[in-house]
Amino acid sequence: MILIVDDKPENILSIRKTLELYDFEVDTALSGEEALKKILKHSYTVIILDVQMPSMDGFEVAEAISGYSKAKDIPIIFLSAVNKDKRFIVKGYDSGGIDYITKPVDPDILLMKVKTFSRLYQQSLELKQMHQSLKEEVEVRKLAQEALIAHQQQVNEVLEQKVKERTEELRRINKSLEVSNHDLQQFASVASHDLKEPLRKIQLFGAILKDKFLHSDPNAMSYMERIVRSSERMARLINDLLNYSRLSVESIYEPTDFNILIHEILSDLELMISEKDAMIYVEKIPQIEAAAGQMRQVFQNIISNALKFSREGVAPQINITSEIVIDLNPDSARFEGGKYCRITISDNGIGFNEKYLSKIFTIFQRLHNADKYEGTGIGLAIAKKVLDKHGGLITAKSQEGVGTSFVLVLPIQRLIS
Repeated sequence: MILIVDDKPENILSIRKTLELYDFEVDTALSGEEALKKILKHSYTVIILDVQMPSMDGFEVAEAISGYSKAKDIPIIFLSAVNKDKRFIVKGYDSGGIDYITKPVDPDILLMKVKTFSRLYQQSLELKQMHQSLKEEVEVRKLAQEALIAHQQQVNEVLEQKVKERTEELRRINKSLEVSNHDLQQFASVASHDLKEPLRKIQLFGAILKDKFLHSDPNAMSYMERIVRSSERMARLINDLLNYSRLSVESIYEPTDFNILIHEILSDLELMISEKDAMIYVEKIPQIEAAAGQMRQVFQNIISNALKFSREGVAPQINITSEIVIDLNPDSARFEGGKYCRITISDNGIGFNEKYLSKIFTIFQRLHNADKYEGTGIGLAIAKKVLDKHGGLITAKSQEGVGTSFVLVLPIQRLIS
């Protein structure tokens, strides 16, 4: 809205008609005092102010307006028919005007200036509003950030306390586990000795009875042989359980020559290999950082299983191969610069259905009748636990009536977790 201030109604009328013709909303005041009252009540985009007015001239009105925070930035255009001297024009600018027009007024020029100053004032107001909104948003974000930092600090303190408590709890648990493991080892050692001793006597006296007193009684001889075989199975079970329990103890890992280790195992199994007429092929295996005693158990179990679970009438053929691979995956790609070694032990034995794959690595789980294939069901569980402790893995691929391939993947250098 445009405010026209002039003490002469005829002057107001001509300017008002010009502005309303171009859809400007116009308000008027016949004195400086009336103008100041209206400025306090309403909002204007431009003030057209006559210089020569009784009581309060245009300069005084402009100076008064500049004291109002609400109106100090409204553009003021001075109009004067008398005060055309340069000093009056300067005074007009000093008192807060942005333009000084002398009468008679060119309507087109006045209209152009009103349009320009009105648009600039509205843009200025919009910028101020945007600036205020941004200022408020910055303040809100600042408060939110401070609140977030305070909350984060509080959360960090709580987490640090929980971590500290958990660490202390884990320390106590580890200490308790160390004590339990020590006690378990002592118990296993004593229990093993105490269980083995009566078994040895059963085997010894059973053999004496069989050799000296039971030749004439086939039934008694058969029963005694069953007793002896059962005691032997029990002795093997005790040994396997003791070996399984010992895996909980921390082992010494050092560079190990698997080629020597496998050669020694084959020497131990020489009689069984000869009886089965088995053929065993071993490729060169790279040196691996491992617990040699535990890895001996793994290869002993797998190779002896390959001999034991052979097909009737078919000579066992066992192939042991190795290759350097990229990562800990049974199907990992071969790569000479890899950090893992994949060892495959394949046979042409009876095989098994792969749906039982997870079962064969579980303690006391057997896929075949104990009367036909002797064993305790612990060997492959020991193998899996050993591979887990070494940071490796073990799995198998098999087909019934064709054979089985056990796949071992081991880090060449021990991974310290």
